[in-house]
Amino acid sequence: MVLKEVERKMLSELIKNSRRSDRELAKAIGISQPTATRIRTKLEKEGYVKEYTTIPNLSKIGYAILALTFLKIDVKHSLDAKEVIDFKKIHYTALAKNPSALMLVKRGMGLGYDAVVMSLHEDYSSCDKFRTFIRQSMTERIASMDTFLVNLEEEYNSLPFSFSLLASQMLEFREKEKTE
Repeated sequence: MVLKEVERKMLSELIKNSRRSDRELAKAIGISQPTATRIRTKLEKEGYVKEYTTIPNLSKIGYAILALTFLKIDVKHSLDAKEVIDFKKIHYTALAKNPSALMLVKRGMGLGYDAVVMSLHEDYSSCDKFRTFIRQSMTERIASMDTFLVNLEEEYNSLPFSFSLLASQMLEFREKEKTE
């Protein structure tokens, strides 16, 4: 489904600040409060809004490293649909017990890899233990593994993690589509 212009504006405003009331959102978009409530509810029901959350300052709460771990899965161990479900359950449970903060595990493609794991760590030692844990728990499935580390404490020459740019780009993207 393609979002209508007013729905796109509402989603953009929610991304920028989801704590605002429907009255404040309505004013920002130029619609009535009941219409704002109806549109917000529709976006939630249709899955455009997955959850409302806070973006914490990761270094202030104790994380010094963001790790992107890229995995090449061994093709000799391809799984059927039931095995994939079982594999996910086993590894989700194992990863959930790990002290590192796991943010994302997704299949993908590029750079010669099949999956990425995004995790947060207090220090290099905890990151190294997490990498060892992945290697040991998936030893027969991983053909290769590489990790890219990000120093979360360095502020110079970096943009903070935020969805505000996405909110603005969503609206600009739609304007480009109209002019083409």
